[in-house]
Amino acid sequence: MQYQLATFRLDGRLFGIDVALVQEALRLDQHTIVPHAPQTVAGLVNLRGQVVLLVDLRARLGRTPFGPEDSPMMMVVNVDGEPISLLVDQVGDVMDVDTDRLGPVPPTLEAELRDLVAGVYALDDDLLLPLDVSLATRV
Repeated sequence: MQYQLATFRLDGRLFGIDVALVQEALRLDQHTIVPHAPQTVAGLVNLRGQVVLLVDLRARLGRTPFGPEDSPMMMVVNVDGEPISLLVDQVGDVMDVDTDRLGPVPPTLEAELRDLVAGVYALDDDLLLPLDVSLATRV
């Protein structure tokens, strides 16, 4: 069975999210910092009148969080009917993948990633990691 993944890069890795869960991709502009929030919460952003949580996906995956000098992109996803914005390095293309080609999560993958990906798609020159959005947005 085939389905589509909206791809993005984060810290040199290629990730994918089920395209049906992606609302839009935008460049991060004005946002509000939330005092005393966990490091995984980058703040809040107003998207056409709706306040949306910003999740720093670098921090969520145990990496160095985005800093003020960075220019991350936002992938706005729907989780349980609510929009949540994931901060990523770069938004990629939509890829068709075959569920029959999904391989197991390699034991060499970092523990923070192993818990959040459904497996691995081996591409010609890269690995595509399908992200479990419901787990990745827990802060």
